[in-house]
Amino acid sequence: MKTPFPQRRLLATLAVASLLSGCGALNYPGTTALSGPIPAQGPLIPDATLNLSNQVQIPLEKIVSWGLYAGAAWLILDPLAPNWEIEQADFPDQHFHLFLKMKRVYAGGAGEARMVFHQRAKDLMRQNGYEGYSVVEYNEGLESSVLGSQRFARGVIHLTRRPG
Repeated sequence: MKTPFPQRRLLATLAVASLLSGCGALNYPGTTALSGPIPAQGPLIPDATLNLSNQVQIPLEKIVSWGLYAGAAWLILDPLAPNWEIEQADFPDQHFHLFLKMKRVYAGGAGEARMVFHQRAKDLMRQNGYEGYSVVEYNEGLESSVLGSQRFARGVIHLTRRPG
């Protein structure tokens, strides 16, 4: 359920590669970006501006720093990753233990633990061919650590068949 680490690594690699290729594409007289020994005599990011109009000009240095901030925010928040990671254990007699752990850094979704728990219970019910489930136990809480608190929910469900 967690976003695979290779996708994050690929995103970071593409961001760095695009920044470096952009520096190489901006070849101004008297400067050579990323050729020869590094560090070069001049700055890595040339003193250039992007002219959007006569009144709007953005220095290249600001564009690069905004890109780095946006990339760092993307890697930390990871908006495409699911908010909850689910671990499950099968017990005898059609009982299942579910443990849900929320992302440490999130933007919303703090109150959806019970909904995610019941959705997973319904998925297990359908996958195993049962007609219902009952919640044997359920609790929510916060686990504290040095990096901040993290929401969790845990519970046990029992899959049931219709009598008859």
